[in-house]
Amino acid sequence: MTTDTEVTSSPSHPALAGAERAIAELQETGQYFFQRGWSVGTSSNYSAVLNRSPLQLVVTASGMDKGRLKPNDFVRCNYDGVQVDTDNQPTTDQPRSSAETLLHVVLARLEDVGSVLHTHSVWGTLLSDHFSAEGGFEIEDYEMLKGLAGVKTHRHVESVPIFDNTQDIPKLAEKVDKRLHDESLPPIHGFLIRNHGLYTWGENVAEARRHIEIYEFLFEVLGRKLSAQGKLCNNA
Repeated sequence: MTTDTEVTSSPSHPALAGAERAIAELQETGQYFFQRGWSVGTSSNYSAVLNRSPLQLVVTASGMDKGRLKPNDFVRCNYDGVQVDTDNQPTTDQPRSSAETLLHVVLARLEDVGSVLHTHSVWGTLLSDHFSAEGGFEIEDYEMLKGLAGVKTHRHVESVPIFDNTQDIPKLAEKVDKRLHDESLPPIHGFLIRNHGLYTWGENVAEARRHIEIYEFLFEVLGRKLSAQGKLCNNA
């Protein structure tokens, strides 16, 4: 398990200067999600916005154990997902960033987004497969929905879109961006990728982390309900 010293120590890579607080928050989040079984193995990726103008964010590097993240297991990226230094100049000496960095960038471009978190839970994976043909599903009439930013009543209907999994991340990022800006559809707090996992976001790491907790609770409730009705096969 990662020690408290590792969580609070400062990164030595110059491109990460000034990102210490964000990195510490994401390290702690990784430990917590690992303990909950939402980010096991090397799955998942996390980010936090460092600057708005120009847009820069710190993102977990590829292939890292999220329960044991070290200060240098992160990468600074710009508006286009390119690795940069503190002066916003491209760099080539940082670790390889997550393959899904562009998804973080698309979300971080939204003015009210300060952090993006991605998990791979059992229930999220099962539901993403079960409802994939419909392209998503709705969750309503649960008190826990009020944990999502801006939701004031349990009567709220939360839409959860599902995107097909693909290795073509730029194409997937385009689809996500289109959904986020489609005013004919209800606004969303997160989405699922089929047989993959959940993406959600918030104005800061704390809010994004709360959204993960809310979604994962609701996914398990819905999954267990469908299982009891014989509509969802699982071994949980």
